[in-house]
Amino acid sequence: MFRGIHNINLDAKSRLALPTRYRDRLQTLCEGQIVITADKDRCLLLYPLPEWEIVEAKLNQLSSFNEQNRRVQRLYLGHATECELDASGRVLLPAMLRDFAGLQKGIVLVGQVNRFEIWDEDAWKKTLEQSINEGISQQGLSPELGAISL
Repeated sequence: MFRGIHNINLDAKSRLALPTRYRDRLQTLCEGQIVITADKDRCLLLYPLPEWEIVEAKLNQLSSFNEQNRRVQRLYLGHATECELDASGRVLLPAMLRDFAGLQKGIVLVGQVNRFEIWDEDAWKKTLEQSINEGISQQGLSPELGAISL
């Protein structure tokens, strides 16, 4: 559903204008209701509400007695913020989340099929460069990733 990399500038009010080709899909899929949350990589994740509800249910099923589970729940569930696209396909990024991800004017929207990652442009460049420099080795692949062919 969501593919590609899009360079976008936040407007003066810290609103993100989603690419036109995704606006109608989001209106149809979730009537413009989205959830934005923090990610462990210091970017933000933008989900259509129905997709977020699936993730939220899975995270809520984790035992809170396990400290790692609680850390993940605090990060993803604790930062989850319901937002709505305006009539122009823009969404106001909450200040707390902008600060968490270090978002400035230039951002990068990265499609991940059922969600978008929202990166500060400089942080995205560093992350991408690091991924390329470190390479992807067969030893570092999960069993699921090692089993597919691209």
